[in-house]
Amino acid sequence: MLVLSRQRDESIIIGDNIVVTIVDIRGDKVRLGIQAPTEIPVHRREVFEAIQRENMQASRVQPNELGELKQSPPKPKHSKEPLSRHDKQL
Repeated sequence: MLVLSRQRDESIIIGDNIVVTIVDIRGDKVRLGIQAPTEIPVHRREVFEAIQRENMQASRVQPNELGELKQSPPKPKHSKEPLSRHDKQL
């Protein structure tokens, strides 16, 4: 872990496009301002961990939830439409 000392209104830069600025210091709390591209998610650690837990729970499928998936898939209907340019016959 890199540990840096910064005073109010000073910043650090992460990579080429993330800026972390010390906005305020009150007692034992530091307020940070974070500028990052919108495609980079920025979360407090407890929020990130909660998101991870919820994603893990959502990814678990219970056997009783598979009922509809156990049925055989419907047979494709034959179409008389011409092939598109992406559907070339070999």
